[in-house]
Amino acid sequence: MNKAQFTINRPATAALEATGASSSGEGPLDYAIEATDLKKVYAAQGGAPAKEALKGVDLAVPRGSIFGLLGPNGAGKSTFINILAGLVIKTAGQVKTWGFDIDQNPRQARASIGVVPQELNIDPFFTPAEILDIQAGLYGVPHVQRKTMEILKAMGLEDKAQAYTRTLSGGMQRRLLVAKALVHDPPVIVLDEPTAGVDVELRKQLWDYVRTLNQQGATIVLTTHYLEEAEELCDRIAIINHGEVVACDTTAALLSRIDEKTLVITPERPFTAVPEALAKFRPEVSPAGELVVSYSPNQTNLEEILAGLRSDNVAVRDLTTRQSDLEDIFLQLTSRSQ
Repeated sequence: MNKAQFTINRPATAALEATGASSSGEGPLDYAIEATDLKKVYAAQGGAPAKEALKGVDLAVPRGSIFGLLGPNGAGKSTFINILAGLVIKTAGQVKTWGFDIDQNPRQARASIGVVPQELNIDPFFTPAEILDIQAGLYGVPHVQRKTMEILKAMGLEDKAQAYTRTLSGGMQRRLLVAKALVHDPPVIVLDEPTAGVDVELRKQLWDYVRTLNQQGATIVLTTHYLEEAEELCDRIAIINHGEVVACDTTAALLSRIDEKTLVITPERPFTAVPEALAKFRPEVSPAGELVVSYSPNQTNLEEILAGLRSDNVAVRDLTTRQSDLEDIFLQLTSRSQ
């Protein structure tokens, strides 16, 4: 993908901003998306009981951020995104996109957001150029303002502009979905599992392009099952489970919630038992004869562990440490809210 060829330089965005939150007397627009006490209940159908998909969600996505929305399957992420996109009608609460209330200003709210769906829902009998032109027409973008070839070039699809989409690879089709979301120059872009089912190289390309879009001014909302992806890209993360937000903070603050490190000690001769000097740290001996010590840096100094090794004359071949990552936080929070 040629990232440098397409710049987000939105006349539409400027108009949206000029008539958005600031026009209501609320001051500068600080949040790209605001949800207040958002609820969605799906009615009972076919003998199945009613389902409360969202239970009073309060969420604010800072303007200019890369915001991660994480949660297990069925947590409510897709319902939240579909409400933003106007595909699902909320039961209660308030939602604003780029300062526009989705009930009071539905057209402006939808024009301010571009959604890249998880499913590959592209008409196989149109070319990428035709698909982007049709999408731009649906949003009322005048012909002179359309950037079809610029966007396709930026997504590495310029040479496929006139090919039928059914001939494109899965990775190319996913890039075409991103291109569709950009045709009306939205200030907010929602990426729903953008790297699901793609190879490592394409995933890295998409990561780079997400950063480029953000640097050019777009607010990115990212849902993903790849926790390392959220940890790498997002500066703020919300975790939703059973229709409720169980955590929302900066990525760094979330990672600091679990103050635990794991030290793996590989000796010259495999351990058969825990050295007496290290027993107070309650380590475990792995099947490979390594010693695994979990400890809190705030309560235990690493030097204490090393001193115990020296006092028992343990010859160490290797030491490795692992700090808590986003997966630890995710599992802890979602299991707690079961």
